[in-house]
Amino acid sequence: MPAAIKGSITVNGQAIAITNPDKLLWPEMGITKEIYLQKLAALSPYLLRYCQNRLLTVIRYPHGVPGMSFYQKNAPEPLPPFVKTATQDNITYIMLQGLPELLWLGNLAALEFHPSLHYAGSELPCEWMIDLDPSREVEPRIMEATAIVGDVLRSLGLNSVPKTSGATGVQIIVPIHPGVTFDGLRRIGHFVGRFVTEKHPELFTLERLKKNRGDKIYFDYLQHYGGKTLAAPYTPRARPLATVSTPLLWMEVEQNVSPTDFHLLNIEERLSSKGDLIQKVPAQRVEDIISQLS
Repeated sequence: MPAAIKGSITVNGQAIAITNPDKLLWPEMGITKEIYLQKLAALSPYLLRYCQNRLLTVIRYPHGVPGMSFYQKNAPEPLPPFVKTATQDNITYIMLQGLPELLWLGNLAALEFHPSLHYAGSELPCEWMIDLDPSREVEPRIMEATAIVGDVLRSLGLNSVPKTSGATGVQIIVPIHPGVTFDGLRRIGHFVGRFVTEKHPELFTLERLKKNRGDKIYFDYLQHYGGKTLAAPYTPRARPLATVSTPLLWMEVEQNVSPTDFHLLNIEERLSSKGDLIQKVPAQRVEDIISQLS
């Protein structure tokens, strides 16, 4: 990332104002806004891949992680001329198309990036994601649950990529061919969710109300739908340890890796050695499975 000059940087020909570069955004990790912007620049080839051409929601923390936060769907005014938008359901969303937009949002203390699950102007999903959502803040069984779901998907002939949410949970991503509908993927999700909850009733639940889940892990197949969002791969999270939503190898799942192992201060080294694990899995054919469930 270019060095700041008189409170601004120039990226791809665009001038971006930088305010309060010394402000601590993750105090426990010593991460200032300046460090954060440097890390965003390093993450950009990966994070942008899963945000471009989608409707973006961000979570902003003007005073850093310990402070108040708010979700931002509508683009703030005034907008820099290089920031494009798209309107849906009377909401004007930011289109996160490149590094200038990413660093502009970083300067606004946008610490989390939650894109739509479909492209702007489309009603079809970009990929299929299953969300495994623990009921407890610390869930030592999350990787065990992830491995079980991965095995079921493989039994259906589907390769997938697990990723930490960056918080407490895990999402499992199945790359798909264009044309599959959200409703079709919900049918598969319900089938897989019902199967694992019947096989492992002590571990999984399909109960939507958190107060009724006990200590079980919620198999959420409903969150993957039009108008909803999930944490983007490679988004930072506003957690004390500055964790990053990180794709995993299945071997790492079997080794019971911790979601807190991957954070802003070590993610560059991981990406240098492993690259984008999602890109290494080709699109899977789910149409035949959907037709059998219809």
